[in-house]
This record gives sequence, C-alpha cells and structure tokens, in this order.
Amino acid sequence: MAAHRLQRLVVGDTRRGVLPGIAAVGASVAVCTVAIFGLREIAPVLSLGVVYLLAVLVVAANWGLRLGLVTAVASALAYNYFHIPPTGRFSIAESENVVGLVAFLVAAVLASSVSDLARSRAQDAEERRREADLSAELARTLLGAEAPAAAVATASRRLAQALDLPSAAIELRAVEADERRLVFPLRNGARTLGTLVVPAKLPEPLLARVQRRVVPALEAVLAAALEREELQREVVETAALRRGDTVKTALLRTVSHDLRSPLTAIATAGEGLSAEHLADADRRELGAVVTEEAARLTRLIDNLLDLSRLEAGAAEPSREWIAVDDVLRAAAEGARADFSFAVDRELPLVRADAAQLERAFANVMENAAAHAGGHPVSVRARAVGGRLVVRVVDRGPGIPAAQLERVFAPFFTAGSARTGGARGSGLGLAIARGFVEANRGRLWVESLPGQGASFVCELPIEAPPVAGVGAARAQDAEA
Repeated sequence: MAAHRLQRLVVGDTRRGVLPGIAAVGASVAVCTVAIFGLREIAPVLSLGVVYLLAVLVVAANWGLRLGLVTAVASALAYNYFHIPPTGRFSIAESENVVGLVAFLVAAVLASSVSDLARSRAQDAEERRREADLSAELARTLLGAEAPAAAVATASRRLAQALDLPSAAIELRAVEADERRLVFPLRNGARTLGTLVVPAKLPEPLLARVQRRVVPALEAVLAAALEREELQREVVETAALRRGDTVKTALLRTVSHDLRSPLTAIATAGEGLSAEHLADADRRELGAVVTEEAARLTRLIDNLLDLSRLEAGAAEPSREWIAVDDVLRAAAEGARADFSFAVDRELPLVRADAAQLERAFANVMENAAAHAGGHPVSVRARAVGGRLVVRVVDRGPGIPAAQLERVFAPFFTAGSARTGGARGSGLGLAIARGFVEANRGRLWVESLPGQGASFVCELPIEAPPVAGVGAARAQDAEA
C-alpha cells in the first residue's frame, strides 16, 4: 500500500491521461508568461515569479508530482528567457537574479510536492468515504433480507459497481481460484463464511485495496448477517416449540375433559343395559345414549386427527373439479338444524378437495346452528369476479370484535364466542380455516354483537380444462 501511494504521488492520476497533462503544462506556462508582461508595469520582475506558482499548483494537483516538476522547470526557463535580463536568452546578468531564480525553482518544487500530497490525501479520503458508504449499503442489503442467500446477488452487483469491477460475486461457500478469477476467502475466526470472487488480472492497486479494506468490511457484515439468520432460526424454533407445548397442554385438557365426558356416559349407559329387569323403553333410551356419545367421541377424535395433520402440513388436498352447491348440501345433511339455501344456478365449478371442503363447511354450519337461537341458518353462494363466495349467516348473539380472529384459534372456547366442533372443543373453526386455506381459499367472520355472525369463505375460480365440463354439470343437475 505504501508503494502504491508513493507511485500515485509521483505519477499522478493516470486516468486523466499524460498527453492532456503535457498540454496543460504548455498552456499554463504560456498564460503565466503573458500575464507577467502585463504586470511588469506595476511590480518588479523578480516578485512576479510567484505567478508561475499558479501553473505549478494546477498541474501538480491534477496530474501529479512528475508533471508538476516539469511545470516548475518549464516555468523557470520561461521566467529566465522572457523576463530576467538579458531577455531572449538563458543567461543571467546579475547574481541577485540567479538567487531569485533558484529560490523560485525551489519554491515551485515544494509547492508542487505539497499540492500533490494534498491531492493524494484527498483521494484517499474520498476512497475511504466510498468504502464506508459501500459497507453501510452492504450491511443494509445483507442484514435487511430474510436470509443472506437471498441478498448476495444484489450485494455482489453493488460491490462491482462501487469498485469499477467488470464483475464480482459473493459466494456462501468455498470457491477455488483459476486462470479467470481470483478468490478472497471470507472468514470469521476459524469459520469460513464464504468467498469473494473477482476477475483475474486486475490492477495491483485495486487488488490491494480489495484485500486490505473491502474484504475485512465484507467479512464483518456477512458474519453479522449469518449470525442474525441463525438467531432468527432459533427464535422460530423456540416459538414453534412453545406453540407445540401450548397445543399439547390444550390437547391434554381436551382429552381429560371432552374425551372423559362421552366415555363416562357410555360406561354409565353400558352398566344400565346390563340390568336384568330393564324396560324396553329404558333399554332403547340407554342404547341411544351409547350411540350418540360414541358419535360425539368419534367426531372429537376426527377433529384431533385433522388438526394434527394441518399442524404438520400433511393435509395435501386432492384437487378435482367439484360443484360447491353439492358440497354444501352434503355438509348440511349431518347437522341437526334448519338451513335455507340461496345458491346461484350458474355457479361455476372449482378445483378443490371435496372431502376437505365438506368437512370445513360442516364445521362452520354446525357452529352457526349451535348459536342461531333456533332460527334457520342462511347459506348463500355466488360468483363474484374471479372468486366463489359462500356465506353462512345466523341470527345469534354475534361475536365481540376482540374475538373475530381468536375464534379460529385451536381450543379457543372463551365465553359465548363461536367454537366449532362437538360441544365446544374449540377445534371445528380452526380445522375449517385450515382446510379452506389448504385449497387456496380464505375464511373469515364478520359480526356485530347482537346482530348475528356471517362466516365468509372465498375460493378461486379457474377456467375448466375442457368446454364440456359446464355442460356435464348441467346434465347432472337436471338428472
């Protein structure tokens, strides 16, 4: 780096070009020479030599010390030839003029050196400012992304632009160098973070700058980004474990209460059926209790299994072309409630899993019926734009605004909130939303306290693959 700085001090900024520098030497010396002719009437010639220092400073500041020294010598020669007696030749008549010329030459050389040193330091400061800006931008890019792997391409492009490189790549792995590329390993202690890859045969000063200043900054930023990613992963895992513990706790509570209730009823009814002197009416009643509680237990177990599949992401739908009105009527068959249907006749088919949607609609409709206060539950379906919208509306007590989203949480059974599933297990609506979302739909609830609730399900509408699908559906409806 010191050798590079010395080279730049002497040679100057080669990007400005040598020929323009030589032209600037000649032009600046000529301008100063003509200017002194105009100033000789108001000042002694020996004091006017400082005018040439302007040319020396301009050239040295823009083209370096080498051309600055050339300007100093050319100025001394022009000063001697045109202004120090005897003029028109390079001889000096008086000794004081020799001293004045030597003093001017020394002053010109010193001024050139100081000017070039200041220019060099200004360039160093500008480079460091740009590198600081680059480090800050890389930090924003890598730390602002969800994962460093998603941001390295953008960071690589910005790095290449900032360093005037034809290309650059940040790889999050070890890369071997070859004849076309150079590699700079990025490490954090003994740990390898990745590799910075740049083209081969770059100028030595630029490579030294990359190695000494850019690579350490990139290592620090990349280490922070990877550490942040690891911390985020740990936070997600911790949250998942905590949520799993919550689900397990709620599941144990459900098992200890909701499973025990039907089992107790079944056991009690079974003991009653074993009595020797039991009337036929009582026997039928106890048998009905066993059947009803067994069905309740089956529904609860099915809900628990469905919830576990949804939580594990294993509820992959079998998507087929289905008629939603048929699914709605099938869902209503198992519910002991009065439903009124208002379904458009030209309702389009949708691609979804019929079994999953039937289970979702059944849970929503059972929940609405349980809170309808004996009034019929309205089921409406129509196509709106590119979506098929199903509304299940009741005239129950409604849902408080604070619970509109919580009713879809597993095991939520607070107060009079809507909670699907058998007798308030708090699973039905959670399963309904999970199955709807698995089929690329949305399920939410709209309600005002005291004015009932409207559960809204949206499903995407796709164009059938063949024109005959609609006709086949119409024929089935007529049959």
